[in-house]
Amino acid sequence: MNLFGLIGYPLTHSFSKRYFTEKFEREAIADSRYELFEIKEAKEVLEVINKNPNLKGLNVTIPHKETVMSFLDSIDEKAKAIGAVNVIKIENNKRIGYNSDYYGFLESLKRFIGDRKIEKALVLGTGGSSKAVCAALKELKIIHQYVSRSKDGPHNSILYADLNEAILHDHLLIINATPRGMYPKVDDAPEIPYAFLGSEHFLVDLVYNPEETTFMKRGKNNGAQVKNGLEMLHLQAEKAWEIWNT
Repeated sequence: MNLFGLIGYPLTHSFSKRYFTEKFEREAIADSRYELFEIKEAKEVLEVINKNPNLKGLNVTIPHKETVMSFLDSIDEKAKAIGAVNVIKIENNKRIGYNSDYYGFLESLKRFIGDRKIEKALVLGTGGSSKAVCAALKELKIIHQYVSRSKDGPHNSILYADLNEAILHDHLLIINATPRGMYPKVDDAPEIPYAFLGSEHFLVDLVYNPEETTFMKRGKNNGAQVKNGLEMLHLQAEKAWEIWNT
């Protein structure tokens, strides 16, 4: 029986096990199962792999997308350039890191904005997910700026307190790449000046549980078009399955 799974902490928010379990049933993949491995520290991935010799692949979620890289034997060039890993392939006792978040976000965003020309975006958060988002924005030639809670953020980041009407008027795409608003803290949301949003804005929340976050609700109430991370989840999951099986 081939084993696949997810590492991260906490995992109460994850839909991955249900997604892959339903996929295995739907596609009559009888020789595979998917499990959750809740680990507080990235180094515990080694213990997970050692205890499960039939483990073929892992998804990686918060907070380990960057720190897990130190415990891999090799990293795909794209994931290395992004600086984050959310897929691990285990082959010939080697741990190989990939990034399918990039692919999932890129394809989902293209479907969302269509042929609308967007020049600038704000990326809320500076963690592993935000790095995949920024790589996709770069490919689409959308200038991006991080928004951070700390002055220690990336060189092109600004603080939430710096956001104003002029900045939001200039950045029509806003992506929440933080876990704020994720179940069970569903009333939480990034602290941006929502009153300056309008019908020309596109808001993407990588959170998919709940399906409509407070970030999305507040954006929609001001006329913005909104989308959650569920489609991205499906796209990156299918990309992960492709990586594990090629």
